[in-house]
Amino acid sequence: MNRTLHPTRTILAAATLGLAATAALADPGVVRVRTPGGEVYADSRGMTLYVFDKDEPGKSNCTGECAAKWPPLAAPAGSTAAGPFAPITRADGTLQWALDGRPLYLWVKDTAPGQMTGDGVGGVWHAAK
Repeated sequence: MNRTLHPTRTILAAATLGLAATAALADPGVVRVRTPGGEVYADSRGMTLYVFDKDEPGKSNCTGECAAKWPPLAAPAGSTAAGPFAPITRADGTLQWALDGRPLYLWVKDTAPGQMTGDGVGGVWHAAK
C-alpha cells in the first residue's frame, strides 16, 4: 500500500519539528542548585558554573590556556536568548552561554556534581549566582 500525506499535514509536521528544534536552541540547560553557600547555577549535569571578573559584558577574556582550565559553557550554533541567558560569540567564532551578559564557564578541577572548588580561585573566579 502506498500512502501519501496531505500537503497541509506535511507542512504542519515540518513546522512543528522546526519549532521544536528552535526551542532547543534557546535552552542553555542551566539549573539552579542549592549549596551550603547558597543557590548557584549549574549545567545540566549538575556541574557548577562560574563567572570571571576579567570578562567584559558580552565578551570572554578567557582564551587559550585559561579556556583549557575553565571550559566555556558552549552554546550550539543558532542559539537564541532565553530569559537572562544569551549566547555570545567568542574570539574563535564559537558560541558561549552568558548570564546577564557574563560568560559562563566550568572548572576542570570540579569532578563531581555540586563541587565548587573553583569559587574564589585567584580572587577573580566566582560561582555563578
